[in-house]
Amino acid sequence: MDAAFFHASRNAGIAVLYQDRKLRTVWSHNLQPPWEEVIGGHGSDHNLLPAQQADRLVAAKKNAIATGSSGGLEISLADKSSGMRWFEICIDADRSARGQVQGVVVTVIETTEQKLREQTLKALLREVSHRSKNLLAIIQSIASQTGHYSTSVDGFLERFRGRLQSIASSQDLVTSSNWRGAGFRELVIGQVGRYSIDTGQAVRISGDDPYLNPNAALHIGLAVHELAVNSASYGALAHNGGYVEVTAVAAPDADGEVHMTVRWTEAIGPLPDSESRKKRFGSVALERVVPAALNGTAELEIGPDRLEYRLVMPKANFELE
Repeated sequence: MDAAFFHASRNAGIAVLYQDRKLRTVWSHNLQPPWEEVIGGHGSDHNLLPAQQADRLVAAKKNAIATGSSGGLEISLADKSSGMRWFEICIDADRSARGQVQGVVVTVIETTEQKLREQTLKALLREVSHRSKNLLAIIQSIASQTGHYSTSVDGFLERFRGRLQSIASSQDLVTSSNWRGAGFRELVIGQVGRYSIDTGQAVRISGDDPYLNPNAALHIGLAVHELAVNSASYGALAHNGGYVEVTAVAAPDADGEVHMTVRWTEAIGPLPDSESRKKRFGSVALERVVPAALNGTAELEIGPDRLEYRLVMPKANFELE
């Protein structure tokens, strides 16, 4: 055989063997573990492979000998170190000068890395599809509730656009972390920063800095958005030098289960009568939508000169790094 062929096949990681009509190995080249076991006779395939796969391989070889046609199949082998290995097997009939089939040329190409990349890509696509559906469901709910509490098209568009931008901002953090989630402080500063130039003055954050899972990041981001919008309109962020205080504290409950309490407090002035009597989506999101999505509880208290929001969520929503 041509030496160049052997060099090329070895460099490409391709193994080749020739078997006669009785499937006895005549010669082989570049057989790597575990395929070197096929050298030795008719029963070698069954020595190497599980019975079902060995039967398929032997049947493909016999078919090539009987018909003179080419064929191929994929073989998978359990491996103690890597878990599973995949191989593409190509089988070609070898004819004599008189045209009679005198054996088969079997080409073995390992496709493990390609298969693992395909599996990873499929898993990522499934994850993206799942998260996209969740995101669309959140947006649909926001659109419906915003419409329910809006009295005009312009009012709807303004509020809905702000909430979409809030979701997009949180989603950017989630995406940049390879879908792991987002840090709490970074999330809060990003949301408040959309309504205040100086976040160092406008928001004072203390306590723990939990790492939120993607669902928690989106919903807590929405809650902070609603609080920041309200504050920029009627609360502390509407005044020079005003600031809000945000804390996150993890502690076990009476049953020993760890929960996180997120608290937003700020000094406020008296609300206009038209606003204090109006039921808005913001309060619905804070007290119902967000805690329900996190399997937690929440309470919004608005006093004569102070606003406080408390959200309690179980450990499933966050990690403490």
